Amino acid sequence: MVEWLWVLGFALLSLLLTAVLRRYALARSLMDIPNARSSHSIPTPRGGGVSIVIAFLLAVSWLGATGRMPADLLMALAGAGGLVAVIGFMDDHGHIAARWRLLGHFAAAIWALAWLGGMAPLKLLGWSLELGWLGNVLAVFYLVWMLNLYNFMDGIDGIASIEAVTVCGSACLIYALTGPGDQVLVAALLAAAVAGFLYWNFPPARIFMGDAGSGFLGMVLGVLSLQAGWVSPSLFWAWLILLGVFVVDATLTLIRRLLRGEKVYEAHRSHAYQFASRHYARHLPVTLAVLVINLVWLLPWALLVAKGWVDGVTGLVLCWLPLVWLALKFKAGQAERG
Repeated sequence: MVEWLWVLGFALLSLLLTAVLRRYALARSLMDIPNARSSHSIPTPRGGGVSIVIAFLLAVSWLGATGRMPADLLMALAGAGGLVAVIGFMDDHGHIAARWRLLGHFAAAIWALAWLGGMAPLKLLGWSLELGWLGNVLAVFYLVWMLNLYNFMDGIDGIASIEAVTVCGSACLIYALTGPGDQVLVAALLAAAVAGFLYWNFPPARIFMGDAGSGFLGMVLGVLSLQAGWVSPSLFWAWLILLGVFVVDATLTLIRRLLRGEKVYEAHRSHAYQFASRHYARHLPVTLAVLVINLVWLLPWALLVAKGWVDGVTGLVLCWLPLVWLALKFKAGQAERG
């Protein structure tokens, strides 16, 4: 009971920090000004995701100090997440060339993987597959892609926050029902840190997350998914299933833009969720649709996989196929007109 009071406390801390950051952004004119590539229409303060970073890093420090979190996971989360947040914060306040940002992202990913002990063996169709150094290389690219795709998907009010809260909440339920109860608190604290920010970010948003918050969330969620693979191989697949909305939309969009020879690091509005928000002329229906998909469709599949009742790869393919169809229906990666 006392532990859950701490979870509530960190949510309140995030809420209050976001209010302070909003006043700071307004005073310093740190505003996101709408342009031709924006999905919003009015200037809005940015950088509120720093509250998530501070609240969660304090939370995991508390877990580490009280012996509720292994030191290696603490170092992976705090070191990699902290570095990505600093890079994002600097980019929010100025501009860092894409190559230097990417270098920092790879450094953070390598740091995290080193503390995690590398990539856990994968379970594929009943076979345990030890990939060795190749698995570690793939895991580094996976973490870099996770943090960047989360940045790409943070383009309309509340969507990145809702994704993190529902994914982490679902992970808490899966951990509680499958045995590793000591994993519940970490996911719950991340959900709490984001929930405090979500109060200010829910459509219509009064402050945006910014690169510091979105990149941090992508890295932390990626690290938690890799760490889950060491607890049980099926849990890694469960996390991938839960993250399906963001992974499918961002990956399909990237592939289609690459095939057209576009510069993928340039801002654009060709993700499925962006086309959908323009179709409905509002952000709220799209953000709520992500919530419903995560809880009604992806959570049951993730639980089936985590319990071992469905093979991980099979479950992922079956539950992602409708997401692929939905992303293509809403023109993910299609060239913008005008």
